[in-house]
Order: sequence, then structure tokens, then C-alpha cells
Amino acid sequence: MWHLSLWLSILGYGLTWLLLPVVLLVKKRQPVSSVAWMLAILFLPVAGALLFLAFGINRVERRRSSMRQLALQCAELRPEPAEFVWQVSDDARPETRCLARLAERITGWQPTRGNQIELLTDTNRTLGLIEQAIRDARQSIHLEYYIWQPDKTGTRLRDLLIQKAREGVRVRFLYDGLGSWWLTRRFFHPMHEAGIQVATFLPGQTFRERWSFNLRNHRKIAVVDGQVAFTGGMNIGDEYIGRDPQHRFWRDAHLRIVGPEVWRLQNVFAEDWLFATGESLFTRDSFADVPSGGSTIAHTIASGPDEDLAVMQAIQLEAINEAKQQILLTTSYFVPPSTFVTALENAALRGVRVRLLVSGRFSHIATRYAGRSAYDSLLAAGVEIYEYQRGLLHSKTLTIDGHWSLVGSANLDCRSLFLNFEVGVALLDGPLANQLAEQFDRDVTDALWIKPGVWSRRPRFEIVLENFCRLFQPVM
Repeated sequence: MWHLSLWLSILGYGLTWLLLPVVLLVKKRQPVSSVAWMLAILFLPVAGALLFLAFGINRVERRRSSMRQLALQCAELRPEPAEFVWQVSDDARPETRCLARLAERITGWQPTRGNQIELLTDTNRTLGLIEQAIRDARQSIHLEYYIWQPDKTGTRLRDLLIQKAREGVRVRFLYDGLGSWWLTRRFFHPMHEAGIQVATFLPGQTFRERWSFNLRNHRKIAVVDGQVAFTGGMNIGDEYIGRDPQHRFWRDAHLRIVGPEVWRLQNVFAEDWLFATGESLFTRDSFADVPSGGSTIAHTIASGPDEDLAVMQAIQLEAINEAKQQILLTTSYFVPPSTFVTALENAALRGVRVRLLVSGRFSHIATRYAGRSAYDSLLAAGVEIYEYQRGLLHSKTLTIDGHWSLVGSANLDCRSLFLNFEVGVALLDGPLANQLAEQFDRDVTDALWIKPGVWSRRPRFEIVLENFCRLFQPVM
């Protein structure tokens, strides 16, 4: 009997060594990642194969033909008049034209004018505005969040959704299966009773999708009545409004949007809802007419592992490369690919003032040390680096030359750039860029300035820890 077990084990190892590397080579991926997985499978056949099945395969590639067809249907329902579409040639700045053309070709959408967009940096005010929009809802409420905590804040907002559903408002609630894994049947039971539609993005409906632990929906979107939308970095829970004694203060950046870009965020939600439930929301009832709200030019940018191109990486790298005067980059998790390190260094070396603000002592230890491994070369190039100390910094913003900005859910790490579903809004607006710059200056006063001379004298064990953590950069 043991001979049979031995031969079965050998056969299993052989199939693992032969088949999984073939899968690795068939799929498009970064060479370093492919080599790492091959080595793991070679030296740890069982454990390596299981890890690859759980984390190494992209199982959320959407059926592109059907999605394109739905996109065409949605274009026919497009509510904004033609005058809301902003022509790239209308802007005199060549760098803005380059960024707008790139975003347009990647997303298939043109920027729109006529948006009224408010930058929200006080998380309590952000939550208050979201609650008020929900209270005012008359037709529909669409919510999509990576983390929704079943604490006092999350439960209060849930109860408000239940109240609106009982008033006849159509409520759809989409959450990430891993980010919000602590949401229980008990939490959802009164929502179901009130008629709220609840869906999990991942794990998905099929057995193959249920293995997709590594690909998360990190988006934060709220759309009410198709008239007002919120998006940015803030999830729902006590900690996000400063009620967690561990973090004390929470810094985040969010947007309140009225205007044509509400339709774009509704479109992102509809695609994700289709993926999670199979129900199409691409109807005239779901896409109401969107009135002009202001004068801001904006462009919603969605990215995810279902795209052939790393959208967020492409947009942000182009923005950094086009900068002429100043780059202000704020990110909660800073574990940048080498391409970003090189782009930031080149910008500083050509005379651009590059200022980087990252989360400090309240960030995760592994990501903090992995990110710090890039400090030496960045500091040598002249990049200014600050680590936030007052509380937890969770903002994800990029501002270029005081006229172009990006506010969204994506951090500057491989997970956000290549593995997560993310969303952001590019803003071609000087006043909003100035507001972001002013907020950056305020945050710097609560941050530790990493000075080259002091940094070079840090203990050697920290250097070893930084380089060790950097090895896990592709999955951070």
C-alpha cells in the first residue's frame, strides 16, 4: 500500500512541476513574479502549488466581449449632453493634454466639464455628508466598500439604509468578501428583511472565484439617486472617524461629486454589481439625467486585474514624468515598484520639487520597512520625505504643478497597482490642486522630516529589516 502512496505522491509532484509552470508562462505577468512562483513550486511542491492556486492565478478576468457590449449599451443611455464632454484640445497646457489623452484612451471615456467637486479631508464631515445624502434619497442608494465595520458607526449607517429601504428607496449594498469578512448573517438579516440587495464582490459565485483571496475590491463608492456621489480613501467604521484609541486621529481624503462624473461612478458600480450578482443595471432607470453642478473638469479612472494594462500605474507614472515644477504625493502604503522610484528620482534630478508624505508610526510594520528600503536613493536624488505622526494617514492623493490632481482609493504599492480593483478621479482644476497643496502643508507640520544626514546613521539592523521586507514587495 505504501508503494502505491509513494507512486501517487511522485506522480502528483511531477504533474505539479510540469503543469503549474506552464500556467505561469501562458499568463502575462511580471518576470520576477513568475520566477518567484516557479521556485516556490519547485522547492515546495505541495505548499507552493496550494499558495499559487490561492494567490497566483487571476480568476476575475471578466468576459470582455459581454462587458464591451454592455459598455455600448450604456453609451446609448449616456445622460450628459454633448456640451459636458471636455475636448482635450481645449487646454493650453501640453502636459495636461498628454495626461488627458492617455486617460481617455485607457478608460474609453473623455473628461467632462460641469462638475461640482468638494474635497473632504475631515472624516467626520465626510461621514455626515454621506449620511445626509442617504437621508435625502428618493429613488436609489448604491454603496460599494472594501471595509464596512459592524461597529457603532457601521450599524448606525446600516439602520439608516434599512429605514430608507422601508420608505421605498432601492438600496444595493456591495462589499468585499475579505475586507469585510466580519460582517455576519446577523448583521445582514434586518437588511434582507427590509428588501436591501446585498452582494459580496469576492469570493464570487463560482468555485474558481472562491479561491481568489489575492484579488480584492478596494473601491469606496456611494451614489445616491444618480445625482450625487462620494469616492476616495475612506471606509465605514469607528476608526475612520477617530474613535479607535489605537490610532486616535484618522487622516483621509474623499470627494463629494455633483455633475457628469456621477454617471461614471454609477457605471463603475454597475460593472461591479454585474460581476458580483449577474444583474445588469445598465438601464435608463439606473442612469438618471445628471445636471451640471459646477465648472470642474474631471475624469473617473477605474483599474483592476481584469485589465491588460496597469491603469493606475500608467496614469501616475505619466503624471510624474510630465511634472515641471512640483509633485505632491500622499499615500498610506508606500511600497513602490522600481519604476516609480526611478520616476520620482528622475523628476527630482531634473529640478522638480518632489515631496512625499507617507504613513508613519501607525502604519503596518512590514510595509513601513519595505517602503523605507527605497529612501536612500530617493533622498540622494533630492526627494523630500515625511512620515506622518499625529495618527493614521490613509489619504491617497497626487498633485502635479498646481493644476492636475488624482484622489482615490489606490495606494502606491503593488497590491493597489496590479492586484486590487481601485477607482480614482483625476481633477483638472487649479483651486482643488491648491486645496490639496494646503492640506499637504498642514499634514507636514504633523510629520517627521526624514533628513538624509540623520537617515544615513540609522542602526544597521534596520537596514537588514528593510531589505528583508522589500523581498515581499510584489504581494504588499
